Amino acid sequence: MAEPPPAPRFRRVRLPCLSAVAALLLSACALQPQTPERSPDDIRAEIARMLPASLADRGGWANDVYVALVSQDIPANAANICAVLAVTEQESTFQTNPPVPNLGRIAREEIYRRAGEHLVPRFAVDAALKLKSPDGRSYSERIDNVRTEKGLNDIYTDMIAEVPLGKRLLAGLNPVHTAGPMQVSIDFAREHAEGYPYPLEPGKTIRDEVFTRRGGLYFGTKHLLGYRTHYDAMLYRFADFNAGWHASRNAAFQAAVAKASGIDLQLDGDLLAPGASMGEPGGTERAVRSLGGRLGMDDRAIRRALQQADSLDFDETDLYRRVFELADRSAGQSLPRAVLPGIKLQSPKITRNLTTAWFANRVDERWRRCVAK
Repeated sequence: MAEPPPAPRFRRVRLPCLSAVAALLLSACALQPQTPERSPDDIRAEIARMLPASLADRGGWANDVYVALVSQDIPANAANICAVLAVTEQESTFQTNPPVPNLGRIAREEIYRRAGEHLVPRFAVDAALKLKSPDGRSYSERIDNVRTEKGLNDIYTDMIAEVPLGKRLLAGLNPVHTAGPMQVSIDFAREHAEGYPYPLEPGKTIRDEVFTRRGGLYFGTKHLLGYRTHYDAMLYRFADFNAGWHASRNAAFQAAVAKASGIDLQLDGDLLAPGASMGEPGGTERAVRSLGGRLGMDDRAIRRALQQADSLDFDETDLYRRVFELADRSAGQSLPRAVLPGIKLQSPKITRNLTTAWFANRVDERWRRCVAK
């Protein structure tokens, strides 16, 4: 750690009479407009005004957005309120359990695919689907008629609990991974439920809560706004909502590595390949290692720095600073510290050629319209 700079030395100056200084300060304060602190009711009313006029239960939506922000110590200002509303509008058009076209067919194909990955025979899956479920219909019939992810999740919950060998054959194969009005990841919600303890009702799970309006907005807000960044535009938070925390910062780092090394990289924000060993690093890590001599860092030091890529601390590493110093010199200008990740969206629900940049820009347009109000 660098030594702190010496304290500055000040010249002694003559000060006017203290009483005169006090009078000037008091008069200055009196002239400053005082911004009154807004009450919870005022904030909820502001949120309600930003919601679509045709939305049912606007008061309930406004309260759940308000609680999602203030209970996690996120400022309930216009920018943050509009960010939550913009993502919600993009992901669900303000529906707690949005319908998914062709969900039954998608679900059945996904069940077979996931069963195959876990070496579960197809005939065993078909036999399980023909059994009668607690509501009197077979599981196959329920899947054919399912319309929402909440409905599909309920089918899986019943199958795992009721079907013989259900836990052995199906536990872990639930294809529903996102839920609620902000379509937040259920795994993300589980991982972050303790930061600001979420008030679970007796007998409920975090998975259950993500399907509710309150829980979906709470964890969606956490994913969108519940981490620190150095971004200068909300656009990059919208990209991170889709690609993962700090993905836009990491994609900019990859662009700098590519500039400094001359090696083309996919700007996906993943600095460490999943499961990569020291002997078999991923593409980004290999490109960084090629700069090791110029960076004055060995492979292990590079790995240690890259392991911080999912936190704001990565900005403070020697690796981050030195890579950008090389890239900026090579480019002859300061390169951006955030770029939209180049990721094609992959999901059984997605039938078009969509990207993270498309998602971020669509949400940003909604956010700007909301803020303009």
